[in-house]
Amino acid sequence: MRDVVEIGLGKTAQRGYHLDDIAIVPSRRTRDVDDVSTAWQLDAYQFGIPCVGHPSDATMSPSSAVRLGQLGGLGVLNVEGLWTRYENPAKVLEELAGLDEDARATKRLQEVYAEPIRPDLIAERVRELRAGGGTVAVRVSPQHTLALAPVILDAGVDILVIQGTIVSAEHVSTTDEPLNLKEFIADLDLPVIVGGCTDYKTALHLMRTGAAGVIVGIGGDDWSTTESVLGIRVPMATAIADAAAARRDYLDETGGRYVHLIADGDIQTSGDIAKALGCGADAVMLGEALSLCEEAPAGGAWWHSAASHPSLPRGAFEVAGEPLGSMERLLFGPADEPDGQLNLFGGLRRAMAKCGYRDLKEFQKVGLVLDR
Repeated sequence: MRDVVEIGLGKTAQRGYHLDDIAIVPSRRTRDVDDVSTAWQLDAYQFGIPCVGHPSDATMSPSSAVRLGQLGGLGVLNVEGLWTRYENPAKVLEELAGLDEDARATKRLQEVYAEPIRPDLIAERVRELRAGGGTVAVRVSPQHTLALAPVILDAGVDILVIQGTIVSAEHVSTTDEPLNLKEFIADLDLPVIVGGCTDYKTALHLMRTGAAGVIVGIGGDDWSTTESVLGIRVPMATAIADAAAARRDYLDETGGRYVHLIADGDIQTSGDIAKALGCGADAVMLGEALSLCEEAPAGGAWWHSAASHPSLPRGAFEVAGEPLGSMERLLFGPADEPDGQLNLFGGLRRAMAKCGYRDLKEFQKVGLVLDR
């Protein structure tokens, strides 16, 4: 039974837990780290590590998305970002990398994202991703899906990611034609990932749209201001566990249709990755963590996609820091610091081995303890 706390007369709140509040409990068995597999599969597409690149222009360019794919993950390019607004955004990204962390940074983000999206550049970027080999995935917001989908689909992507801060299966509008996710997905011949969501009911409804994957969380980190702007904060351990419960019920409801969960929020270290997967996620979406690699297009600066919103930005600008190394080193080591920011998936493999699990599906059964 979920803890429910009375916060005042007639008003209660459910207790939720963050990844920092829990820890993994080793079992009676350990396993050799070389016998552990971090592979997973979404529809027909196989990946060596459970890593999805957060579609921020700070981290995902056509070349860095391709590189992540070469290393076993899934790079996702934002088709509403700088790469589809500018023929060559290198100078813009260089300027952003040199900004200070103040109000001017947000204003400048809004200015550079005011440039209109060019359909011809969407097609060009998809061609660049395709030329790099691997799985081609792009992100579009729910608000612009109907307008941009024809261009995206004609360009020929493998996976479509429909991502917003909060995405529901039922959007109500008295002014615009809302996106009907179930009808939209049913007409497609490719897998769709949708999100974010924060609770059991929304996760279940999104699964019923036919989505192949559901994003859990809103990309929360130290630079997200969604809580101060909207009052929304997501305790990720609870959100992932609730979504995993929704998936179990959906499996029973459909007779075996499995929907993958991608955790997006509060994930910075290899330990965070392990705990997110232990709560029931199939993969994690990395944003700020990837901004620290040499291939990051913004040179170490970081901002969320919502940080450039023209009227209600939800994300502070992080100034560029020194890169920790190549993307390969970030993901697979070697590490020369003990803080878990390097060798992210080597750390995951070690955690799985220490707990005796040979693959990710087994590792979702790992024991957890509340330690705060």
